[in-house]
Amino acid sequence: MIKRRAIFSKVKIIRLLKGRWLRYTILSLLGNTFIWGSSLQYLKVTKPTYTSEFALILTGASFGVNVNLPGIGQATSSSGSALGSSTYDPRANYEYIFTSDQVLKAAAAIAKIPEDKFGKPRIKLIDNTTIMKFEVTGKSPAEAHNKSLALYQAMVHQINALRTGEITQRKQPTQQILLSAQQKLQEAQKKLSEYKIRSGLSYPEQVGNLSTNIEQLRRQRAEFKAQEQQTTIRLQQLVNDLELSPQEAANAFMLHADQIFQQNLKDYSEATSKLEVLITKFGLNHPQMVKETKRQEAALAALLQRGESLLRKPMTIELLQRLALAVNGSSRDTLFQSLVSYQSEQQGLKAQVKTLDSEIKRLENRLDLLSQRQSTLDNLKRDAQIAEAVFASTLTKLDLGQGDIFSAYPLVEMAVKPDLPTEPTAPKKGFILAGAAAGSIFSTVGLALLWIRKPWIDKLSKWLS
Repeated sequence: MIKRRAIFSKVKIIRLLKGRWLRYTILSLLGNTFIWGSSLQYLKVTKPTYTSEFALILTGASFGVNVNLPGIGQATSSSGSALGSSTYDPRANYEYIFTSDQVLKAAAAIAKIPEDKFGKPRIKLIDNTTIMKFEVTGKSPAEAHNKSLALYQAMVHQINALRTGEITQRKQPTQQILLSAQQKLQEAQKKLSEYKIRSGLSYPEQVGNLSTNIEQLRRQRAEFKAQEQQTTIRLQQLVNDLELSPQEAANAFMLHADQIFQQNLKDYSEATSKLEVLITKFGLNHPQMVKETKRQEAALAALLQRGESLLRKPMTIELLQRLALAVNGSSRDTLFQSLVSYQSEQQGLKAQVKTLDSEIKRLENRLDLLSQRQSTLDNLKRDAQIAEAVFASTLTKLDLGQGDIFSAYPLVEMAVKPDLPTEPTAPKKGFILAGAAAGSIFSTVGLALLWIRKPWIDKLSKWLS
């Protein structure tokens, strides 16, 4: 009885095991069918997707410009690259800009694709570089390539627009400063021109030339003064030797040049000579002596009268003898002539020295006046130069600022051009099939583990024993 019961129980367990085996087998078949069916259906239904890749590089070079303006000043413009900053990475800014709706909309318009179907690009920032890697998907290789090119054009256009806006914002305050500097320059130049007209300072070297002229006149005065002193010494020496003043020598030449005086002098000389001869032969009352005496007295009276008429002063026999010059010339006449010449030269030199003294004094007064005005003129010139330097520097910086367009938005260059994909990136057939195989294996192994659960194994072992 007991033996039958044991056999019955074993048969019952065998049946139970066979029933569970069938159920797990069916579950395994259904699971594998679902996994492989859905995978194959996905591969069949899903359209292939192609990915075009390209890369951009941000240049980190900075530049500086130094412009020297001769006589005015200098202007310096420098640009520091944002890539050298440790506070932020400009590529993150670019990543936000490049994935913005505005850029994507522009790229879709360029590629002639609906905006909702363009999609966002995948951007990867490569560490320790300035490279940005882009991945753009499309339904075909040509579409992915065209979308990449359109995206690049839209990005460049957006960056240029941002740079232009930044420069425009910078220009506004600079132009106001430039306008103020221009007004100050015009006012300074106007003051300078008006003062030049009022002061009489028409050219920069005027004061220097005037000072040079004064020095030249002083040198000439010294030379003339030396000549005057030398002439005075010679004149005084002749006066002492001749015991005759220069005016008396001049009077002698005046008498010598008069024809009437000379004729009277000749008559007087002849009468005197005859009297000296006759007095040795005849007495004083001799008719010839009386005749010649009267002739002598008449000639002397005519000499004195003519001399007084010419010299406008009383004449005496002694004075006539001192002023008498030889008819045919003599060394004494030469000394008289030298005396007159020295006096004339002395007077001329004195007049020149006096004229130079007057001119020097006049020019010195003008120099003092112009020197004071030159100081004011120099101040006005300095103000005008400062205003000109500020204006030129501001204008130059404004122009040079046009080149400082990469400080906030670094220059972007195409490092790798968009490629034309040859193989689809999705769906990946091998990856899906491998996943399906792995899922099938895992599901089968899982069901097997459920089938051989430990409680059943223990119970089966107990019954079999």
